[in-house]
Amino acid sequence: MNNDTICALATANGVGALGIIRVSGDEALAVVQKSFPGKNLSKQKSHTIHYGYFMDGEEAIDEVMLSIFLAPKSFTTENSVEIAFHGSPHIGKRILETLIKNGARMAKAGEFTLRAFINGRIDLSQAEAIADVIASENEASRKVAINQLKGGITNEISFLRTDLLNFVSLIELELDFAEEDVEFADRSALVGLLNKIEVKLNSLIESFQYGNAIKNGTAVAIIGKPNAGKSTLLNALLKEERAIVSNIAGTTRDTIEEVLHIKGHAFRLIDTAGLRETMDEIEAIGVKKAKEKVENANILVYLADAATEDFSEDIEMIKSLQRDDLKLIICATKIDEVSPATYEKAEDIFRNAISQEFDFIKISAVENQNIQDLKNELSSYVEQLKASENNVVITNQRHFEALQKSLEAVQKVKEAITFQISTELLAYELRNALEHLGEISGEVTNDEVLGNIFSKFCIGK
Repeated sequence: MNNDTICALATANGVGALGIIRVSGDEALAVVQKSFPGKNLSKQKSHTIHYGYFMDGEEAIDEVMLSIFLAPKSFTTENSVEIAFHGSPHIGKRILETLIKNGARMAKAGEFTLRAFINGRIDLSQAEAIADVIASENEASRKVAINQLKGGITNEISFLRTDLLNFVSLIELELDFAEEDVEFADRSALVGLLNKIEVKLNSLIESFQYGNAIKNGTAVAIIGKPNAGKSTLLNALLKEERAIVSNIAGTTRDTIEEVLHIKGHAFRLIDTAGLRETMDEIEAIGVKKAKEKVENANILVYLADAATEDFSEDIEMIKSLQRDDLKLIICATKIDEVSPATYEKAEDIFRNAISQEFDFIKISAVENQNIQDLKNELSSYVEQLKASENNVVITNQRHFEALQKSLEAVQKVKEAITFQISTELLAYELRNALEHLGEISGEVTNDEVLGNIFSKFCIGK
């Protein structure tokens, strides 16, 4: 990163009541001053707002409000100016062109946040949390992202890393006195600390399944034979006519995906083609896609027509699709058309034939019967993933991988102590553990990792 003064549109593209352009860098005030003749910006206090016209030479581009943030009390810790203008895309373009003519350059993706990280304003996990806050689409993901932005993950890791660093220092000291064969680091105390770290790392790693469900939504595949009521159920859950419903078997040829929010959690509902052997080439592709969706789903909602006398085909399909990590919900559909004894018999048949644990729900999508029961089951799946004693939830794949590497390194250190290997190797394994823990907050990183992280940000952030 260099010391260029950068600028970018901070608000969304398109027409709006207002737009905001951000300018940051040592020369931010001087660059803006060239187009804001009404007031000497260098003499203004930080965190003040100033009214005037933004000029391109003698031409007034727009009536604006400038917000001034002087270093180090700004997001980037540099001198910064935010220009609020009337939300015309053309006006925004003209202001940016003028700023570039005045000596600024266009910011790269995530460059404002990158400067905040490099200048010590935030750590790397907090920088990633900013992107997560912007991308949050439900209440649960917002809360987790805000907790991370406040330093939740870093706080959890920093205590462990500090204690471990103290032991590393003692081990390194032993290396300086290798010829005298002395031990400065109490090995039993180190094992105790490693056990504590191992428990915490396992807890954070286990939270990733819940965190992934929060951040990316829980994939729910709606599966069943043709005309079992899959599209009708999708419409009932969404409360809109999203899928075509017909008595003709094989109406759904492709998968239909929609997002449903239940109690602050997102569920990606996938309506699929009816599972059956077919000579229709297009329908066969749909059946293949349906099976692929189940492979990547977290929850399988299998629909079986309650009026069917023979469920053997349904049972075989379920057995072919089930996995240990796949939650199974079997729904007996169209219960408005049959007697209670009929669907109770159906449940007994499935209970006797399928060994995997599953929930059985009787529904009528047409009559909206027990649809709420299904929603409750979906919601409880996500809630059960959350470890109640752990307030920090891992949602980031990079953090998850770093935690796994940290855990492996900690376990190797424990093995090293058990087998009484040399102090040099013990020090090496301890440094590995420290390095992986430091990757999360950015205390240990490289340009390639930073480039990959910040390239995913929007330009004005």
